[in-house]
Amino acid sequence: MPQAVTTEHRGPISIIRINRPERLNAINQAVAVEMQQAFQAFDADDNQRVAVLSGVGDRAFCSGADVSDLPELWRAIPNVGFKTDKPIIAATTGWVIGGGIVMVMMCDLMVSTESTTFYYPEAKLGTTAGGISTLASRMPHKLAMEIMLLGSKIPAQRAYDVGFVNRVVPNGQHEAAALEMAEQLLDSAPLVIGALKRLVADVLPVGPIEHMVETAQVLARVKQSEDLKEGIQAFKDKRKPVFRGR
Repeated sequence: MPQAVTTEHRGPISIIRINRPERLNAINQAVAVEMQQAFQAFDADDNQRVAVLSGVGDRAFCSGADVSDLPELWRAIPNVGFKTDKPIIAATTGWVIGGGIVMVMMCDLMVSTESTTFYYPEAKLGTTAGGISTLASRMPHKLAMEIMLLGSKIPAQRAYDVGFVNRVVPNGQHEAAALEMAEQLLDSAPLVIGALKRLVADVLPVGPIEHMVETAQVLARVKQSEDLKEGIQAFKDKRKPVFRGR
């Protein structure tokens, strides 16, 4: 079975792609888990300095969550499911739907083809995971609300006009343009870029879902710890527990 997420190295640049073109790169559980793992590996590799987030095929960057195999979507979201001080450039073409918008809005830079269309239909479907609320801090409030409440389809040019997209390029050129941008980043000092990313993270508002996920992760570490098992067993044995901090 092919990987749901692939990684290609171009020297110090990692191209991380959603690899489900037959499903318009919908995010299923495998995509969410493998996306998280791919970016964790990117962050841990000192030889890799910039990531390009893309999708296989030209019909869609991502068509949102796969309703036939619902994922833990937070795993695939930059700065939520994984954190890195290294820059991430989104490269989009075709449809960017639902959770796909949440993914790219959390990237540092974005290149989109002329065919890119941003669409959030969840209000029409009667469901939402809530992560899209952060969109209101990434573009003008009224346009964000138009996307969320009216389900308007927003073309790349309009997204560019309001500063949500950095470059609009001809169809088929999104990855090439993102790689060109990545090459420019390689001329800058990694420590400065990392410091600026951390400082900007303190400036941008953190949404309620991001807070919720962070809290859930902290509590999950406790619930899954050896210390919890030791504490329960010691209580049953009527002895003093020996905690090891893991």
